[in-house]
Amino acid sequence: MDKALLTMINNMPEKTGKSLDEWKLILKEKAFSKHSEGVNFLKKEHQVTHGFANTIVTLSKEEHNTPTDLVANQYQGKEALIPIYEKLLVVVEKLGDDVKVTPKKTSVSIIRKKQFALIKPATKTRIDLGLKVKDKPTTDRLENSGPFGTMCTHRVQLSDVDQVDDELLGWLKEAYEKAH
Repeated sequence: MDKALLTMINNMPEKTGKSLDEWKLILKEKAFSKHSEGVNFLKKEHQVTHGFANTIVTLSKEEHNTPTDLVANQYQGKEALIPIYEKLLVVVEKLGDDVKVTPKKTSVSIIRKKQFALIKPATKTRIDLGLKVKDKPTTDRLENSGPFGTMCTHRVQLSDVDQVDDELLGWLKEAYEKAH
């Protein structure tokens, strides 16, 4: 952390009346969707100067990058897809002890030694499951990778938890086995 920022955080209780952690709790309760809303709230309601308000809001947002937060953010407004996502996780974690589930900002990578699957809530009603199974012909259900480009070789569109079936499990298993 740079020295000026550290000094600002250390001076925060004296200059603003509260510590950074106390400010974070206040902002968490308000859950502003825009940075500027948080800054304006701190300035108007708590008479915090612009510099401190901007720093407090910026630092309070950084904590929303835990794996749990990343997944929660992906499914905000798409809650109907969570049962599909959770069933996919159960299935991929049973493939082997070496499976790593790595949430990113807009998707979740499923990795062995290499990434072999990608789970992405594409719309409010559909998850796109990207698979890496080279030299496998496409079908009506097992499409080309589409928006995934070279990250995956195929895509399966899922809109119902029942679509996580034996056929899909077979493709996931094949992708897992090729990712050694």
